[in-house]
Amino acid sequence: MSTVDRPRARRKAPQERAADIVAAAYSLAREAGIGALTLRAVATRAGVAPALVAHYIDGMDRLVADTFQRIVADERREVAALVAASDSAAASMDALLDTMIDPDRDDVTLVWVEAWAHGLRNEVLANAVRAEMDAWQELILAVIQRGAETGEFRPSDPVAAAWQILGMVDGLNAQSLVRWGDSQSRGSMLHAAVAGVLGTK
Repeated sequence: MSTVDRPRARRKAPQERAADIVAAAYSLAREAGIGALTLRAVATRAGVAPALVAHYIDGMDRLVADTFQRIVADERREVAALVAASDSAAASMDALLDTMIDPDRDDVTLVWVEAWAHGLRNEVLANAVRAEMDAWQELILAVIQRGAETGEFRPSDPVAAAWQILGMVDGLNAQSLVRWGDSQSRGSMLHAAVAGVLGTK
């Protein structure tokens, strides 16, 4: 009886294997949310045994938190670049709002919504969520302060205004996941509410 020689899988360096696991968790979370990040699911996506995933990570809580932070930080940097490219504070705010409630970003919205829920029992994740919320608030605040300096905005309290805007965006995005309302009406409502917060209407 003849036998078929099967090529052995190439052994990978520890750093390369760890990077594969991180990439697998990232892609899985973008597709199905961080709730999909189980040891077995990540192992399957990475093409390795669950025991190998457990060997290379510092617990699933840490992997979930790190994956969340990578996804939302990537989006924040992308939005920050769009904001920086605008000619005025008003244009920056418009770009920021339109991008943050873009239905094409529902995958990231799902990551956020699940992170708020899972953070109740995963303190590592809760810390990451708080840090990213602070970073988003700082990005919005920078746009508001720029507009206040140029006279485009007249907020009574820029810090509070930034938190209000972030809260409105988060709420509307969460509603979009269950297809409540439509994206055009959400955008119109958001821009009108933000104009009131910024004293531009």
